[in-house]
Amino acid sequence: MKIYTKTGDKGTSALFGGTRVPKHHIRLDSYGTIDELNSWIGLIRDQKIDTISKQTLLTIQDKLFTVGAILATDPEKAILKNGKERLAIPKISDIDITFLEDNMDAMETQLPQMTHFILPGGHTTVSYCHIARTVCRRGERMISFLNENEPTDGNVLSFINRLSDYLFVLARKLSFDLKAEEIKWIPEKKG
Repeated sequence: MKIYTKTGDKGTSALFGGTRVPKHHIRLDSYGTIDELNSWIGLIRDQKIDTISKQTLLTIQDKLFTVGAILATDPEKAILKNGKERLAIPKISDIDITFLEDNMDAMETQLPQMTHFILPGGHTTVSYCHIARTVCRRGERMISFLNENEPTDGNVLSFINRLSDYLFVLARKLSFDLKAEEIKWIPEKKG
């Protein structure tokens, strides 16, 4: 199998199911952003972090491939006329969302209570988490916009929303583990 197909040379891409759409279509922006997010998470996983976080991130990367596959599927061609699924794409389940929540709860038990917003930074690894979190939020905005025009699996939006929260808590946990300073955002008082 060759990597290049030349089928996109005229500015279109094929969705699963065969429908061709412009490369600037919100569906492509959505799953392209999820692909970008997956790359940032891979970079975080490549850092010197604890084994549990590495394994959790690997699981998340697998789920992001599922999200990408769901988003890359033309919903009109996903189901056959007899009601059966045309493509064997896994789903994002409530269990996947609970997995993120349980991991956040476990990390938060080790962290000092948060009393202010925190400025991103303090350590390169922590900064990677914040970049991934903001890419995740961008993906969420795009999927939300897509959902307004072409309904999307609700668990996809929930998973991506929870993932951005997870990445924030992970940034705090890694700050704690790496003994990096968390700088609180305290607005300047005027007058």
